[in-house]
Amino acid sequence: MILGPSLLPHLQPWPRPLLRRLLSDLWTNGSAASCRRLSTDGRTPQPAVGQDWVEVLGQSYARDDFTNVTPKTLARVGRDLHNQTHHPLWLIKERIKAHFYSSYIGRWGNPLFSVHDNLSPVVSVEQNFDSLLIPPDHPSRKRGDNYYLNRTTMLRAHTSAHQRELVSSGLDAFLLAGDVYRRDEIDSSHYPVFHQMEGVRLFSNHELFSQVRSGDLLSLFERGGRRTPEKQETHSLEAVKLLEFNLKQTLTRLVAQLFGEDVEVRWVDCYFPFTHPSFEMEVRFQGDWMEVLGCGVMEQEILNSAGAGNKLGWAFGLGLERLAMILFSIPDIRLFWSQDERFLKQFRVQDIHQPIVFQPLSKYPPLSNDISFWLPDDGFTENDFYELVRSIGGDLVEKVTLVDDFTHPKTGRRSHCYRIVYRHMERTLTQQEVRLVHEQIEGAAESELGVQGRY
Repeated sequence: MILGPSLLPHLQPWPRPLLRRLLSDLWTNGSAASCRRLSTDGRTPQPAVGQDWVEVLGQSYARDDFTNVTPKTLARVGRDLHNQTHHPLWLIKERIKAHFYSSYIGRWGNPLFSVHDNLSPVVSVEQNFDSLLIPPDHPSRKRGDNYYLNRTTMLRAHTSAHQRELVSSGLDAFLLAGDVYRRDEIDSSHYPVFHQMEGVRLFSNHELFSQVRSGDLLSLFERGGRRTPEKQETHSLEAVKLLEFNLKQTLTRLVAQLFGEDVEVRWVDCYFPFTHPSFEMEVRFQGDWMEVLGCGVMEQEILNSAGAGNKLGWAFGLGLERLAMILFSIPDIRLFWSQDERFLKQFRVQDIHQPIVFQPLSKYPPLSNDISFWLPDDGFTENDFYELVRSIGGDLVEKVTLVDDFTHPKTGRRSHCYRIVYRHMERTLTQQEVRLVHEQIEGAAESELGVQGRY
């Protein structure tokens, strides 16, 4: 399962800033759009935003007071970087897929895990949150952290939004990859669109205990049990320990394939609404411990609702950008959206497992401009300002930092000062063109967010 807005970093998927903040960036009435597959003929319909409607992937959705998607974000829908051959995100996805295909074979010699990487990112709010047992008052649902088409429909915040529907279709083992959308801060490792990959595997009583002596005497479930830090109330302790061992062994083998056989791994207990017990995996890379994924034993209520109540399952989620930035030494998440041939050609390799170390493009100088304003009495959130900056400055904006938070000692009015760093990925910016963008941001902040400029 993958996590929510602040759940796992964008390099994550279940990575930690995003992870900790909301769903603590792990997992996450299905509309027809949620099951409709994206166009595979290269002619993805262009999104559009009207006064009363939003059109995405050829389908229109009525706007309401929750609608907050922007044209710049919608323009990313359908790009499917994870499916573009030789893109660095595609390479990571294919490495993971190849590992599971070769390591886990079904009884008839076919791959045990099916792969689903073309599901529409438009989902219902129920799919994104309720199907994963995320409480109605959970902070990961906030309008300020998600992209809503309206109150009932949104761009998925994690690929786990599809988990229940895939289990309901009869799948017992699958990998799922896709683009996910979260409103967040602006820096080199955060972007409103990133990509996650998750895995799910279910076990029947026979499948889990068949290799255990006297396994026919053991059961997945117990009556009258209670929830403890080690297990859910309906699960037997024997089943959970075997499932946990299988999960951790599976993921340890995966990271050994990605990082090398000598990689050091450690596990950290954590919390996700949709798994219990839950864990984060950290690997030691170049001397530092880094979180690479989140995982756990699926909440039985999710399996019950999907028609698989006679089975136990595990799930994990990770961020493709995070792994690609680590493994390929890519310094800025905006580069994944670059169409600069100097970037793209570095990943055109004949063997997907060939080591790649990104050779930086000429780093063009940054230009910084500050913006300071008095906040309105209520209704202002930092993510609203970040989204406004993104909608106007786009990928020219490298980073936005709050450099001063001031409260007037007499009036009690509060002001923020933000430093916006502009840097083009492919050429040198002039202060004149940056100033034009900055002035648009100043004007829009006053008219759309209700702030009062101090410039």
